[in-house]
Amino acid sequence: MKEVKYNHDKKNHPFGVRGMKKILQYLFEHKTLSREQAKEILTNISKALYSEHEVTAFITVFLMRSITIEELQGFRDALLELCVKVDLDGHKTMDIVGTGGDGKNTFNISTLACFIVAGAGQRVAKHGNYGASAISGASNVMEQLGYKFKNDSSQLKKEIEEAGICFMHAPMFHPALKTVGPIRKNLGIRTFFNMLGPMVNPASPEYQLVGVYNLEMARIYTYLLQQSGKPFTIIHGLDGYDEISLTNDTKVITNKGEYIMTPEQLGKRMVSPENILGGNSVEEASKIFLKIIKGEGTFAQNAVVLANAAMALHCTADYKNYDDAYHAAVESLESGRAYGVLKKLVEMNAA
Repeated sequence: MKEVKYNHDKKNHPFGVRGMKKILQYLFEHKTLSREQAKEILTNISKALYSEHEVTAFITVFLMRSITIEELQGFRDALLELCVKVDLDGHKTMDIVGTGGDGKNTFNISTLACFIVAGAGQRVAKHGNYGASAISGASNVMEQLGYKFKNDSSQLKKEIEEAGICFMHAPMFHPALKTVGPIRKNLGIRTFFNMLGPMVNPASPEYQLVGVYNLEMARIYTYLLQQSGKPFTIIHGLDGYDEISLTNDTKVITNKGEYIMTPEQLGKRMVSPENILGGNSVEEASKIFLKIIKGEGTFAQNAVVLANAAMALHCTADYKNYDDAYHAAVESLESGRAYGVLKKLVEMNAA
């Protein structure tokens, strides 16, 4: 495993290197952090300079008020600066990721959509983590299926080239996420780290489909992703899902504009929330995952996964319209190619 190199910056610290007490007093006065201050604090969290209680208190502040764009940018800057970089040798990759924290306990829709997208021929560099507020996050299910976490670029590149997909377990690339993992799990509710996940993929994918749990997050992401200059699509289920759920209309925002799409347009049907639940354990979630990827899912499960995969494929501009992308997703699942991608990836990790 690669060693994470820290950037020991000797410049003056606005709060002093270990001044969490000062930081908290400042925030309790309803003040916000500058981009630079936010970056420095998260860098220090990565270096474990604060106690678990101090970090918990700091995270709690952002549960009581909205995070500013400057704060989010600063936190992202810190994670990207300290991150183990991944070089996939120029492969144009896609990531499909939800912020999580919508409290809906759906099955692993984004991760399944990634395999369908890879089965359709679009390479995928999936970034994920254990579920902090959900029963089974992407990392939980990938581990259960036999994937071995790694942060070596050459191995990840090999997976991309041979299977069409690789998976990056966030704490292996981001020291801050490793440090706060137990705290997030103990809190069991969404925190600003949910917002950061989709913005700090170590492979810097060419295309992103990002699901957000509310419209305020959609606005923040639109601003941040527009600055990247890359094609992006943000989705928000209007009844509070961080993915296309087909339980209601979906707000879709791209670099070209925004619009509302109905379940019928996206997945040819509407589904009810109980049709897309993810089970009560990681084992159950993995069984659901395998059933769907093998083409044995229910109509509702298939429709939801296909809609998310289709929106991701549509984001690449390789398809004339959404319906063409949807047909490509259906073909990937029904032909068994999506399942073939999973089998190949698991086989490469069994060696």
